[in-house]
Amino acid sequence: MKSPSSPASRPTGRRPASGRPDRRGGKVAPDPTRDIAFDIVEGVIAHRRMLDTSLEHSVAARTAEPRDRAAAHRLAATVLRHMGTANEILAPFLKREPPEPVRVVLLIGVTQLLFLDTPPHAAVATSVALARRRGLVPFAGLVNAVLRRVSAGGAEALEGLDQPRLDVPAWLWQSWGRMARPIASTLGHEPPLDLTIRPGSEAPPGGEVLPNGSVRFPAGAVKVAELPGFAEGTFWVQDMAATLPARLLAARPGERVADLCAAPGGKTAQLACAGAEVFAIEREGRRLERLRANLARLGLDDVHVVHADAAEWRPDAPLDAILLDAPCSATGTIRRHPDAMWIKRPRDIATMTQGQDRLLAAARDMLRPGGRLVYAVCSLQPEEGEQRAAAAAAMGLVPDPFTEEELAFLPQARTPEGWLRTHPGMLGERGGMDGFFAARFRRA
Repeated sequence: MKSPSSPASRPTGRRPASGRPDRRGGKVAPDPTRDIAFDIVEGVIAHRRMLDTSLEHSVAARTAEPRDRAAAHRLAATVLRHMGTANEILAPFLKREPPEPVRVVLLIGVTQLLFLDTPPHAAVATSVALARRRGLVPFAGLVNAVLRRVSAGGAEALEGLDQPRLDVPAWLWQSWGRMARPIASTLGHEPPLDLTIRPGSEAPPGGEVLPNGSVRFPAGAVKVAELPGFAEGTFWVQDMAATLPARLLAARPGERVADLCAAPGGKTAQLACAGAEVFAIEREGRRLERLRANLARLGLDDVHVVHADAAEWRPDAPLDAILLDAPCSATGTIRRHPDAMWIKRPRDIATMTQGQDRLLAAARDMLRPGGRLVYAVCSLQPEEGEQRAAAAAAMGLVPDPFTEEELAFLPQARTPEGWLRTHPGMLGERGGMDGFFAARFRRA
């Protein structure tokens, strides 16, 4: 069987989804949730587009109600979290590889049957209708037959399957080494919501306080914008692990600090709330808009927001400290963004490391002698983490390991070298956390 991301021939005559007659003359009712989910999943596995980018490309999403877009996002994310297992379930029922769009329909059907508790008749019927709306009428019978057989097996079809291993691409599993199973065991569920509370503010009620001070709510339990204090800017959304690089930079009042690659702004907010004079550098226009909007809600109007490439920008005077949360493969965020597993390739990592080294060299040159730098990536890949720390040292930056006291609240995240390494399996009994690597240096 081909990989879900392998190219496949497509039937001709596909048209945009709508409530139009199919080739048999029957009217197929519109179903925006599944039409949008189809666009997202196909965008990820066929075009290697991120989930949110695929959502933006969806024609069906442009006129859909917010609730339908949200439901489609959840359905598509669940498909991507369990895609390896779903393909394993489908394999015995497919004598030959179906066209890629047909496989997408089947994946959506299997996901509804086995992972979303959709009533069997509804999962089968909506998948058949989806195939018809997508111009796949010749395959509607195949979709019906296969999903009925999967439905007949029920949850027993999952017995004996190593789901964590099936749902991670082989190259990623191998690259994670002994961390692979603890990481993969957390990927089947939507992650919780973590909030960073502005110093001196009260946390919204009902959350769990984590060892670093973040406040956690179960997945889907609350709507962020409806929580007390949102409009007043008393908190922002930020995974527990994402708070650690800025915390470990330990910015002090009056210091001149840069947050390179700053959007969406959570780490910038941490630095500003510590009393530092902060320069937030962001290259991408749309991300810059989001950064400005987030800082405005938080009332952090004194941050210097700069639209520039961080590798080329230079301050008017040397800086005391820099936080470099570098662009990366983002494999550490796959609990929230399972699409990252299916669009990345090993060769992409090499491309990312070149950009990371370029940013490290630029950051070094921005610092005053004795100034400190925290390099961080939301990646689980050693090439982007430990190997980049070695590259930074080779550039003349002096390693400044994190002490046991600094990480006393999460000692398992401190590596033998004194760097920070988190992964989704840490605090798994409390919902886990994103994967981050961070290392601290000083300029000689």
